[in-house]
Amino acid sequence: MPTARSPGRLIPNRIADGPTQMAIDALLLAQATEVPVLRFYRWDGPWLSLGRHQRHWPQHWEQLAKEGRLRMVRRPSGGQAVLHAGGLTYALIWPSAPRRRKQAYREACQWLIDGFSQLGLPLQFGDDPALGSSSNCFASSTAADLVDRAGVKRIGSAQCWQHGRLLQHGEILLDPPPMLWNAVFGEAAPPAAAANLNRLTLEQQLINAMAMAWPDVVWEEVPLSDDERAQVEARSRSDCSEFAGIDATI
Repeated sequence: MPTARSPGRLIPNRIADGPTQMAIDALLLAQATEVPVLRFYRWDGPWLSLGRHQRHWPQHWEQLAKEGRLRMVRRPSGGQAVLHAGGLTYALIWPSAPRRRKQAYREACQWLIDGFSQLGLPLQFGDDPALGSSSNCFASSTAADLVDRAGVKRIGSAQCWQHGRLLQHGEILLDPPPMLWNAVFGEAAPPAAAANLNRLTLEQQLINAMAMAWPDVVWEEVPLSDDERAQVEARSRSDCSEFAGIDATI
């Protein structure tokens, strides 16, 4: 984690479509200098994000998109497909992250472990091998993921490195929709998070956990500027093109 006292930037939560959310993450990574950035966000309806290098997927996903049951977008990070519905997504941009990938994952996830532990939901790193046999990110739990005591993968994370800077973002599984999950992945949805986990205050509790885990960073809420919003809009229009032919809503 950072060793010198420095500023940190919090981006206010925003509900938006997939291309917009991915464009924000990509922009924040591209313009990162010395200031770490943290944001949480939700999606405007069900979205299926595909990993940067995921070039093959079940044909019925495209049919679900044509029927308007979900929309598809590509992430700047790797890994397999993630269904964003009923959860909370986070993104951490860390300009001075450790260069060893496993170490970076562990240090970039510690605040999540601390935060959920304080909420009475202990999490630990997964230990499944990183296999590419499944198109579903939540089908296995690698050392990059966090599982609960029952072995349920509760947070799946992925990384993107650019000029030594790290973007790590992931999905916090809260209330996965059973019918849509089964339609997408052909299997039962993971169980919902504990009912006593307050969904409304979770984001602020995790921000507090980050402040405690990185005590030398002074976090300040700084919304996207007008210029950043314009750049995001331009990026998102470009990102829409890949799935324009199969997504009935684009």
